[in-house]
Amino acid sequence: MRSTDHRASPEAPSREAPPRRDFLREKVAEDAASGRFGRPIHTRFPPEPNGFLHIGHAKSICLNFGVAREFAGRCNLRFDDTNPTTEDIRYVEAIRDDVRWLGFTWDDERFASDYFERLYEIAEMLVGAGKAYVDSQSEEAIRERRGTVTVPGTPSPYRERPVEENLGLLRRMRAGEFPDGTHVLRARIDMAHPNMLMRDPLLLRIRHASHYRRGSAWCVYPLYDFAHGLSDAFEGITHSFCTLEFKDNRELYQWLVREAGFERPPEQTEFARLELDYTVLSKRKLLRLVTDGHVTGWDDPRMPTIAGLRRRGVTPEAIRAFADRIGVARSDARIELATFEHAVRDDLNMRVPRVMAVLRPLKLVITNWPEGQVDMLDAPLYPHDVPLTGSRPVPFGRELWIERDDFMEDPPRKFFRLAPGREVRLRYGYLVTCTDVVKNAAGEVAEVRATYDPATRGGDAPDGRRVQGTIHWVSAAHAVAAEVRLYDRLFSVPEPDAVPEGQDFIASLNPESLVTIRGARIEPSIAADPPGTRNQFERTGYFMSDPLDSRPGALVYNRTVALRDSWAKVKDK
Repeated sequence: MRSTDHRASPEAPSREAPPRRDFLREKVAEDAASGRFGRPIHTRFPPEPNGFLHIGHAKSICLNFGVAREFAGRCNLRFDDTNPTTEDIRYVEAIRDDVRWLGFTWDDERFASDYFERLYEIAEMLVGAGKAYVDSQSEEAIRERRGTVTVPGTPSPYRERPVEENLGLLRRMRAGEFPDGTHVLRARIDMAHPNMLMRDPLLLRIRHASHYRRGSAWCVYPLYDFAHGLSDAFEGITHSFCTLEFKDNRELYQWLVREAGFERPPEQTEFARLELDYTVLSKRKLLRLVTDGHVTGWDDPRMPTIAGLRRRGVTPEAIRAFADRIGVARSDARIELATFEHAVRDDLNMRVPRVMAVLRPLKLVITNWPEGQVDMLDAPLYPHDVPLTGSRPVPFGRELWIERDDFMEDPPRKFFRLAPGREVRLRYGYLVTCTDVVKNAAGEVAEVRATYDPATRGGDAPDGRRVQGTIHWVSAAHAVAAEVRLYDRLFSVPEPDAVPEGQDFIASLNPESLVTIRGARIEPSIAADPPGTRNQFERTGYFMSDPLDSRPGALVYNRTVALRDSWAKVKDK
């Protein structure tokens, strides 16, 4: 059993840095001080429930909820559910869970689908004012007539339909008289506009599909640009934060809100989305990874989803600290994966107890240790610079397991671990000297034999002799067996989205992104830990027992993040 004053847990204090000021927060501060909107600061996080949230969404969550919190405002969770063919209630529930897990609580929960009636009323108002019309062209024809960045668009042959005819067609669309693709409702703006999104954009389309909340009550659905800005206006949002790919949409956002008659409308401001090395954050691509079986599901620990990171052992505090560390920028820039991993290590170092685990065991027999004798060593749970205390008993006996990589029969220069005739320190234990090697029929090392110095209990020699190498170990008689899953980056190239033309991003998958080790051995202090318990395996990395697959007698550990191996540094040179 472990003896500890403060058992580390997900609720333990972390070292999150205070929020930094950025250009968005400076703008909000100015608006709050001037009373520009005549109401408290109000933000929103508006995901579409067509998949699981990922680390990029976490950045937006931290921004929107963080700004509301910092300026004593409000933040809505709004589900942008205007596409009935891709959305599902299970994604709604997963998004709620993820936002709560990240440590945020929304003031109001809203759904864009609750606004269908209001949006339709505005559509009729725009038609009545000559600001919208029903277009009966095919989708392909509409696209061909839109023009290019240098060539103006060509007006639709239906652009000059009389108001009454447009209203009649729109109402028949609403009544379900037409099949999909027969008609669309378009805003009537300017087909020569330099911003191509302002060239009579689509507002409503026919979709005879059942909506997960509204059932078959509707067969005309608003497009994103029509629903998004008006939903913000309906809710009294003051600041709409969007990523840079929506910069060109801002003009249409403002046009629609203005034409709908809203005073003091929300202000859309763009910021750089997260681009993380060795990662894809496209929902479409993440969905393909799931549906094609390249991962086990949305919560596969290799996935950049919040569910995957949670199952891998990353804490919400680490994600919030990462979001604060990378900040909010005006232009896109790739973030090194090492930056995220550093935030994770920095967080776990302050909260996670230490244990010893041997992943690829090699038997070490201490030949001068008395048969049957067990020495209970006392090992600290936390390093000296962590303000948590406690220790755990570690049994030491004649037969131990050590890492196979910690022994070499013919070691190269700068290898300071165990080798024939060499003395090393067993962590928290004794100094031992290798005396013999036993091989199996295939000529492989099956067992290493050594002698120990009884005067070196704790790892220090009373005569002051220096030993360069320290290795970890577990008692063969007491260790607990476990399956260990070593997760690594999912892709083998830093920018899997930037594959050459004609090449599939799937080709960049890392075949070593998951290595499963069966037969690892861990010190017995972890035997009673519940699933979801985090530990640092000394000299190896941070791990968490899998919350779904791990159970007493059949432990499964997921590697959250590795520790940098000093010998690996030498080998890499």
